[in-house]
Amino acid sequence: QVQLVESGGGLVQAGGSLRLSCAASGRTFSTYAMGWFRQAPGMEREFVAGISRSGVGLYYADSVKGRFTISRENAKNTVYLQMNSLKPEDTAVYYCAASRGITARDYDYDYWGQGTQVTVSS
Repeated sequence: QVQLVESGGGLVQAGGSLRLSCAASGRTFSTYAMGWFRQAPGMEREFVAGISRSGVGLYYADSVKGRFTISRENAKNTVYLQMNSLKPEDTAVYYCAASRGITARDYDYDYWGQGTQVTVSS
């Protein structure tokens, strides 16, 4: 069982930056690939970024490539999402999730956090 808690969301102007954190409970964090997803009102949940168990493998949605960076610190049981050059269309609830293998498919993820709201004003 893994519990995930996101933090770091908030209101930011377009062009600004935010850093999301996701803290995981338990001793097995390093055995999970981690992903960030987001869901805007009225939209389906979409993959944002993923990172392998070691942190070497990194994957991004085209919409965030070059602006967002995913990273992890296994010693701290934490995964991060650094978001730069934010746009109003990045506004959504952001979720972190844990999976046995790196994937962009949300149904492959076993554990989910409660989400953190990111709002980007124009």
